[in-house]
This record gives sequence, C-alpha cells and structure tokens, in this order.
Amino acid sequence: MEYSTLSNGLKVVIVPDTSAPVVTVGVYYKIGFRLEPQGRSGFAHLFEHMMFQGSANAPKMQHIKLINSSGGLLNGSTHYDVTNYYEAVPSNALDRVLWLEADRMRALQVDDENLRNQRDVVKEEVRVNVMNQPYGGFPWLDLPPVAFRNWANAHNFYGDFADLDAADLADVQAFFKTYYVPNNAVLLVLGDVKADEGMALAQKYFGDIPAGAPPPFADPREPEQKEERRGEVEEKFGTLPAMAIGYNIPERRTTDWCAMALLDQALHGGRAGRMHRELVLEKQIAVEADGGIDDIFGYNGPTQMVTRILHKPEYSAEKTLAAFDAVIREIQEHGISEDELEQLKVKWRSDYFSTLEGGRGGMPRYGLMHLLACFTLFDNQPLLVNSILDGFLAVKREEIQAVARKYLHPTNRAVVFRTPIKAAAKEAA
Repeated sequence: MEYSTLSNGLKVVIVPDTSAPVVTVGVYYKIGFRLEPQGRSGFAHLFEHMMFQGSANAPKMQHIKLINSSGGLLNGSTHYDVTNYYEAVPSNALDRVLWLEADRMRALQVDDENLRNQRDVVKEEVRVNVMNQPYGGFPWLDLPPVAFRNWANAHNFYGDFADLDAADLADVQAFFKTYYVPNNAVLLVLGDVKADEGMALAQKYFGDIPAGAPPPFADPREPEQKEERRGEVEEKFGTLPAMAIGYNIPERRTTDWCAMALLDQALHGGRAGRMHRELVLEKQIAVEADGGIDDIFGYNGPTQMVTRILHKPEYSAEKTLAAFDAVIREIQEHGISEDELEQLKVKWRSDYFSTLEGGRGGMPRYGLMHLLACFTLFDNQPLLVNSILDGFLAVKREEIQAVARKYLHPTNRAVVFRTPIKAAAKEAA
C-alpha cells in the first residue's frame, strides 16, 4: 500500500493487486448527511445525484457512457460522514476513469436545469422508498429526531421538501465549492496498478486542481442524555406494530467501543443473536427482531446500536419492550461465557475479512476501499485496516458485561413506536 498527500491536500491511497486485470477507483468526500449545513437538509444526498450530471469536458451522461463502454461499473452513495463515487474497470481504462473523476472535481456542471431535474428525482425517491413503502425509513429516519438534540444528528437526512425546494443555484454552487475540493477528499486506486504508477497518475490528473478553504463543519457532539426519550410514528401500510430501541454507543476507537461491537454481535448476530432467539423463536412475541450498529467503521460522530422489532398485535408495546429489557438484563447480570466470547470473536474476525474481500453491486474490493477511505479521512491512518481488528480480539468477557451495564440503560436510549393506522382504527371501533 502507498499513501501520500498531494500539494493541494488530496489524499491518495494506492493498493496494488495483480490477481486480475481490473482496478477499482474511489473518490470519497468528507461530507455526508451529518455534515450538511443547517437549513440545507438533503444537500449531501442531492449532490450525489448532481455529480452525475456532467462536467466541463464530459457532458451529461458521458461519464456513465464512458465507464460502461469500457466494460466497467460505477455508482455513488451518501453516508453519515462521507459521500463516495466509485468505478471498477479493466486496468487499461484507468486513465479514463481518473480523468473523468478529476474533471468533475475541478468543474462540475452546476446549472438550473440539472438542479431542477435532480431535486425532482430526489423527491420522487423519497416518495417511492419512504412515503409509499411499508415501514419506509424505519427506523433510520424515525429514530434520530427522537434520539438526538443536535441538529446535525437529528434532522431528516433524506431532506425536507421545503429545504430542497428553497435551494437555489447559488446555494448548490456554494456547496460544491465548499466541500468538493481536493483537500476534503481521498482518492483510492485498488487493483492492477503499480504503486509508483498510481501516484504518478494521481498527480497527473488531480495535481493541478486548486485547493479550497478548509470546509466548515458543525460540532456533531451531543449534550449528555439524562432521560429515556420516546416517540411515536404512524404506519400507513403495514399491519404489525413495530418499535426501535437505540442506545448511544461509546466513542470510536476506544476499549468500550470494541467491547460494544462484540456485545452487538451477541445481541444481533442473525438467527443466533439473543434478540432473535429470545423474542422470535422462544417467546414468539416478535415476528422480526434484528438490528445492530450499522457500518461501525464508517461513522465519525454520535451513533447508536439499534434493535428493530415487529411484534404480534396481541402483545402490547409495553409487554414487548419488557421482553426486550429482559434480554438486556440477562446479559447485564450474568454476562457471557468464555465459550460464547470465543465464538463471537471468530464470527467478528470472519466478518471483518469478508468485508475486506467483499464487493458491492458487482464492484470488486468495495469493502477494503471503504475502510481505507474512512480510516484516511477520519484518522489520517489508512494502515489501521491492518491493525484495527486487534482491539476487538483482545476484548475480555468482563468488559462486555461492563459496557452492557454502562451503556444499555433507559437513560441512554431512545424508543420509537410505529403503530399501524388500520390496526389503531379497528381497535378504536
């Protein structure tokens, strides 16, 4: 692996791998849902769409056409603290990909037509994926406004329609000039490329893009929580009552964080996890009981371990919550055995290596790319990918019981109840 920073502040990570004549290229910008300016909710996601609308030397749709015609794949996604764009192509098309990415970093085509079109696309995406879907946005849109007090963590990440409609061309251009600058990004090239050649190509295509001013970011830290927080949401289409319980987790890269990750595995490890086993299989209160810490390495601010439960209508919300609490209390009072701890570590290690080797949507090396990008942007240490696992494998069973007692209590959680409208109307009648 080769890691360097260009004179304009762009971080560059090259990972040679000659096992196949393919390269995966990623550009990650340190701007996501959490970091978008107040009053501009949904801008991070809107801009993910805007970045595919053409640049100075690659007209609209040309980026996609050139990658597809090279036999490659491409996509982008918005996360809490980053937005990424990535391609996988035969290695003889590497120059083409880097030229395209550099062209839109240097001079994205930001105009009124593209803004209107993509704003409508985003709003339709919200209608289709959230507003008109059973349990749409549950719990990832429902829980943050209840759980958090800092706007950065609590607002609607998809974007309020009022904020999207109020955005004008000047707002969008300012967003691009503020956050889509080389000194707020990392370029990653993984695959069939030599380290020195990759660095030379990065300098060739990106080296003359001017750096921007250091982007302003709001402080995402939360005030201390001293009470349980609850909220209610109506379910328009589904017939089962549901709830989500989210506990605030420790700061990343701490001993407690590592222990919490294994505790999360014990509670939410698929069908073997205690939540599914107790609530679905044994007590048969719930139809579904799953969850966990989503993308544990991809956060750089407050987040939660979330349990999502769809339960049978004959059990009240409070009775279901009491059954959930019983699972938590069991691990707080009795902890876990050494045998279970070893199983958790084996599973955690297996999942970590699967992430490193895994792709996404046919995109090879996506997992490794994502971890390298996050460790670079958040910690300036891409080589953490080789050592971060050690902290999890060193966790002791006493530490897991300790974090369960320290963090899994009502005054450190938020609960959202999602009640079906049809069921509520039937009960009232």
